Amino acid sequence: MQNITPAALVVASAVLLAACGRAPAPPEPVRFVRTTVVGFERGGGVLEYAADIRARTEARLGFRVSGKMVARPAEVGRQVRAGDVLARLDPEDLRLGQDAARAAVNAAQVNLDWAQAEYRRFKDLRDQGFISGAELDRREAALNSARAQWEQARAQAGVQSNQATYATLTAPSAGVVTAVEAEPGAVLSAGVPVVRVAFDGPRDVVFSVPEDAIDALRPRLGKEGALRVRLWATGAQMPATVREIGAAADPVTRTFQVKADLGAQPVRLGQTATVLIELPPPDGVARLPLTAVAERQGGHAVWVVDRSEMTVKSRPVTLAGADGNDLVVKGGVTPGELVVTAGVHVLTEGQKVQLLGAGGADAAARTAQAAPPGHAAPRR
Repeated sequence: MQNITPAALVVASAVLLAACGRAPAPPEPVRFVRTTVVGFERGGGVLEYAADIRARTEARLGFRVSGKMVARPAEVGRQVRAGDVLARLDPEDLRLGQDAARAAVNAAQVNLDWAQAEYRRFKDLRDQGFISGAELDRREAALNSARAQWEQARAQAGVQSNQATYATLTAPSAGVVTAVEAEPGAVLSAGVPVVRVAFDGPRDVVFSVPEDAIDALRPRLGKEGALRVRLWATGAQMPATVREIGAAADPVTRTFQVKADLGAQPVRLGQTATVLIELPPPDGVARLPLTAVAERQGGHAVWVVDRSEMTVKSRPVTLAGADGNDLVVKGGVTPGELVVTAGVHVLTEGQKVQLLGAGGADAAARTAQAAPPGHAAPRR
């Protein structure tokens, strides 16, 4: 023991330390991945907007004269025909005004008759030379004034007669009452809305779109069948034609109202629908599942499989939007490439992978059986 040199002790210590060190880490297992082949889409996607069915013509009807409303037979949902009574005012004041106008006509008629008789008498006197021509001119002026007053009274009586009929509000055309805005007992001014009536005839589907979607709609204005409408209740689809696009945005929602003509389609007022707007196909756009795209360093990326070496490589991509459960990718991938769609969160750059296909389950089972104790088989 006394012959052991210090150098030998150092060598022996190094050997012992190396023997006590950890064993090298086992190689990372091959990951099974599910993939999809990149292909460009022929369609550019579909925009969907909630809408409702409305009448082409809907009017808020009110009385043409003021007064106290005493009756309103119209109720929401009632079908009306042209001439049906919707509401009534108290007619007493209007009737008194009509009587006063008739009395004024009678008074003007009596005055006119007296002026005509006077003119005839003075004309005979002028023909006999008993009065001057100036006196006859004065009588003629009085006759013309009486005739004008009679015509004015008669016109006023006609106005009062019309106003007496305005005490009854009637439907100008067949339709359905969609709203009631005044109740019996209210004192109304002329023109105040009482009921709202949707007239029979063409039906429109009305919806609102944001500002960035207006450019996709303007080229379709007036083109027959440029939109598709799907009813929520039945799922039936029908074509529609854009006939009107709002010129200004709504001050509250900041959206533009759009009306599309449904023609004679069998729809009911108030039905809810979805408007489908098919977008033109953009250049170089692919559709990938949501699970294929991950966020990395403030951007988006996918794992692309190298078929020759069966390894994966991260590739940044540019998104154009979402469509249901898919993401629309407009840059970063090319047609025919294999993109991983499941297991992206456990992959690393350059990692070996195996495609999960027809033989994937058997391979995974064999890997699990061959795995040494303490090591888990790769997860599918």
